[in-house]
Amino acid sequence: MAVDCLFCRIVSGDVAADVVAQDERVLAFRDINPQAPTHVLVIPREHVASAADLAEHHGDLLAAMFSMANGVAAADGRVETGYRLVFNVGPDAGQSVDHLHLHVLGGRRLAWPPG
Repeated sequence: MAVDCLFCRIVSGDVAADVVAQDERVLAFRDINPQAPTHVLVIPREHVASAADLAEHHGDLLAAMFSMANGVAAADGRVETGYRLVFNVGPDAGQSVDHLHLHVLGGRRLAWPPG
């Protein structure tokens, strides 16, 4: 756990969040500044700063994150109309918290290209 990391503090319970799903490796909670009716962040309990820091040994962790993201989308009723899964990597891509997180977005038509 990184002491100054907001998401690590959510994992530890020191900061409140609207948690929608969790297991022993992954936690999912609603974004405090949603960009769509469904906007959930899926994070690993383990501190990984960014997708740029992922290595081959993180394969199971990524599978757990994607599995939870798909479950969150299904629970919010987004399977029929679709949803987007997004990793932002670095400040120019919009990563504002240095803890790996996967955005689950849905519930409205999402433009392409984004941004």
